[in-house]
Amino acid sequence: MSLTKARLPALLKISSEKNTISCLKKENKRLNQKLLQLQALLEEKEAQLGLSKRSMGAANSSFQSSGIDGENLRPSSSSEDICAPATSYLGSIPQSEECAAAEPTKFASARVESSSRQDSYSASSLHASSGGIDDTAQKLYGSHFDENGREMLREEEFPEVSVEFQETFLGHTSPITRCRFSASGNNIASASVDGTVRIWTYDSSIPASRNATIYCGAEIMSLDWECKSDRLLLIGTADGGIKAWNVDAKRVVCDLNTTDAFPSVLDLKCSPVEPIFVSAASSRRLGSTSIDSLGYASLTVWNMKTWKAMTVLPLGEDPPAITSLCFNHNGKILAASATDGMIHMFDMSAGLQITGWPAHDSAISSLLFGPDETSIFSLGSDGKIFEWSLQNQGRVLWSKTSSWFSEPQTSKYCRHEMALDASGRQLLATSGSVRAPIYQVQGHSNGFKTLPHSAAITTVDWHPSLPIFLTGSADNSVRVTSIL
Repeated sequence: MSLTKARLPALLKISSEKNTISCLKKENKRLNQKLLQLQALLEEKEAQLGLSKRSMGAANSSFQSSGIDGENLRPSSSSEDICAPATSYLGSIPQSEECAAAEPTKFASARVESSSRQDSYSASSLHASSGGIDDTAQKLYGSHFDENGREMLREEEFPEVSVEFQETFLGHTSPITRCRFSASGNNIASASVDGTVRIWTYDSSIPASRNATIYCGAEIMSLDWECKSDRLLLIGTADGGIKAWNVDAKRVVCDLNTTDAFPSVLDLKCSPVEPIFVSAASSRRLGSTSIDSLGYASLTVWNMKTWKAMTVLPLGEDPPAITSLCFNHNGKILAASATDGMIHMFDMSAGLQITGWPAHDSAISSLLFGPDETSIFSLGSDGKIFEWSLQNQGRVLWSKTSSWFSEPQTSKYCRHEMALDASGRQLLATSGSVRAPIYQVQGHSNGFKTLPHSAAITTVDWHPSLPIFLTGSADNSVRVTSIL
């Protein structure tokens, strides 16, 4: 009697393979998370060592001037254990065959580098027990307190945000100017100085059929997704062009131009309800001047069915350039910020300005309605962030001054912006550093800092419903970070 080997049913085999792949992905994610934690710990120790040395230098100077020998305050030799050079890790994230075939999307896992080499702002809070440093050094570099006596960390001392996973998109070849989640959060559009826009997804379970590269021929200044269908992406360029890209048809369905007098499309915003969008164009290009000197403004309302201009919103004679736009939830109110520090509010049904107030001493670079729309956030080019009451005009509800802000060499492609998470409690801002701050709005807890890029953070965005954010950088990369 001969024995034959039973064949495994095809469906059972597929199911077994899926389970194996799922287990491997989970294990890969767990190992990556463990590595991130170890890298962060090493980075913190190196930062503490660097801060200890700086503290000792300042303390020694102080003691020597007082006739006290600072020799006894030197760190012990045991600190050598935390001087080992940080290592970086670059691994591959598994992708589906469909994703790879549709568009050559380039991903890498989170890369963590030593803050002593990368981040001039990064430092952890120093405790008296660290390396034998006494109270004098703590007073020089310690924490401070708010008006209620609560201990508040300085921004450079913010703890690193707890990361569930992070992926890096490496498809661009020049600094990133804008990146935006689609209205559903399924797709991401990112743009760069070289005039390309790339549409991609970070989730391998989402079909990659919409992935594409759009060549616009000029630097991209603004991006916005159409709110309802999630099918149209608006692109504004530095030469006055406005393109509408259909992600399903994979083609430009409309190619508009502003007038020659206003060649730079600084922002675009789609109405959440009506088939219209508003463009903010300036008479000077950002690349040739600072944000404070962008010339005059033009605010145009466009019909998205006929793709024709409907009206120009009134701003008065020779109005300063408008840098940022935002609609309220029903599209009836449009807020606009200007380079003279003013916030303007428009009634869209009447096409008229209904109010406005001076909000900053500098140009405003970003504007956002609060989650319940009883307030509005503004970000000045000087790093000041205000939350303004809309029920009591002119009243500041919350404020911050970012110390992570612009560096001169990044200003030519960085127009700073901010983004709120779905709850409206966490505010992420761009940064002249390799890390970006995440502030706790209206909260008493300290903020967080993101994992580092290798250059300045030039653009940010939050997922519309999940604790996931985007950071685009002058290092040509875009990162998707899911936090715990």
